[in-house]
Amino acid sequence: MGEREHEHVRVAVIGSGFGGLGAAVRLRREGVTDFVVLERASSVGGTWRDNSYPGCRCDVPSHLYSFSFAPNPDWPRAFSGQEHIRAYLEHVTDVFRLRPHIRFDSEVKRMSWNAERLCWDIETSSGSLSADMVVSATGPLSDPKIPDVPGLDSFPGKVFHSARWDHDCDLRGKRVAMVGTGASAAQIVPAIQPEVSRLTLFQRTPPWVMPRVDRNISGAERWLHRQLPFTSQLRRGLLWGIRELQVQAFTKHPKQLGLVEELARRNMARSVKDPVLRAKLTPDYRIGCKRILLSSDYYPALAQPNVDVVASGLAEVRGSTLVAADGSEAEVDAIVFGTGFHVTDMPIAERVVGADGRTLAETWKGGMEALRGASAAGFPNWMTIIGPNTGLGNSSMILMIESQLNYLADYVRQLDVLGGRVALDARPDAVRSWNHRVQERMKRTVWNTGGCTSWYLDASGRNTTIWPGTTGEFRRATRGVDLAEYDVLRAPAARKATAQEKAGVEA
Repeated sequence: MGEREHEHVRVAVIGSGFGGLGAAVRLRREGVTDFVVLERASSVGGTWRDNSYPGCRCDVPSHLYSFSFAPNPDWPRAFSGQEHIRAYLEHVTDVFRLRPHIRFDSEVKRMSWNAERLCWDIETSSGSLSADMVVSATGPLSDPKIPDVPGLDSFPGKVFHSARWDHDCDLRGKRVAMVGTGASAAQIVPAIQPEVSRLTLFQRTPPWVMPRVDRNISGAERWLHRQLPFTSQLRRGLLWGIRELQVQAFTKHPKQLGLVEELARRNMARSVKDPVLRAKLTPDYRIGCKRILLSSDYYPALAQPNVDVVASGLAEVRGSTLVAADGSEAEVDAIVFGTGFHVTDMPIAERVVGADGRTLAETWKGGMEALRGASAAGFPNWMTIIGPNTGLGNSSMILMIESQLNYLADYVRQLDVLGGRVALDARPDAVRSWNHRVQERMKRTVWNTGGCTSWYLDASGRNTTIWPGTTGEFRRATRGVDLAEYDVLRAPAARKATAQEKAGVEA
């Protein structure tokens, strides 16, 4: 990238998943064409590119899990599989002509704020550049987390994370350990159970599981959506409305979830007849505290004779023997970790150096917080998509992403109105005030009161991931940038010129 050694762009977007591609489309719609999308991989797709494990699919209905500005009338199923979602993102990339802006195999190694030039200096694996503004869309589900298990290095077989599936590893006839019981595990277990000789599930905490009401979308429905686009919009609106009505049970009245919990118990009882196994699989916390899983084949798979459920986490590896925290052992040939991602300690934060020389990770040492989920104090002209407290427990993240894209669009407009070399830096008091309001609302939610420990919580037990309200509320909160919440920064030369102009007027 020698010819680009000193390249400067107006906006640098990091990542090409839903957030990054959405930001690119919105920038173009705002008339901004001087931007690049920095992608560490060789193709677009984000988490839907990385997660290609058997059975991978979405637990949000297809017509709600797509951009409102890029409806897809041809979704084949009510809940789409990974391959269909990835194809959709490739389609969006082509339709909106984003490929010329994308720099593949360009992992961001470091970005530092240049106070003199009011820009970000960015080092990537393919060269360096600078940008007036950075939009970080790396996503919280991008860097897999594998626990530090004693003896893991000595394991003689294959070891991999669900988000880095080893497709060269043939699991047929093998003894396989599945570590973790999150959404990925609930899809992997039924997919591989018929093929392996023995499957051992290490379950630290059982999840609540509801049936997945999935089906093929008929050709007639797809034809109707193509011919009459408003029918697709109506379908999306109904899916959205139902989920908006559910929010209060999660955020204000967790006791109302008792009925849902009873439905989940009945769902388990239908598939799991063994009372001992059913006891292992029954959670001891309020449903919704951890992510509710949707699956109609998880429980039936666990009830099969070639499956063992160990109601304890993996504690140690001794050669090919896996030892659980309760002392039970299992001989296996391969280990699959479904142990989640670095969500509250995102690695990208260690690579972002702000105005005071501290990294974002250091700034967030006491917990992530950002103004309206987007701007961190001390990091001018830097915005994150799916930032702190923008996650959802019951609806589509695409709705939240599009709200943040509205905020991004107004951010760019405000910079244009201010004119010249200018930057916006979130005021610390504005960030604190926003975060205080969010955390106060969080206190009564099921995620904080439900009696569980989840990946929604950081190391200190604070919920820095979930939005404690409706998607409609968040859209209203991010409709536009309030300049009173920001300090306006100008380059030294611009400040000097302004002072001279003022002196001339006074004279």
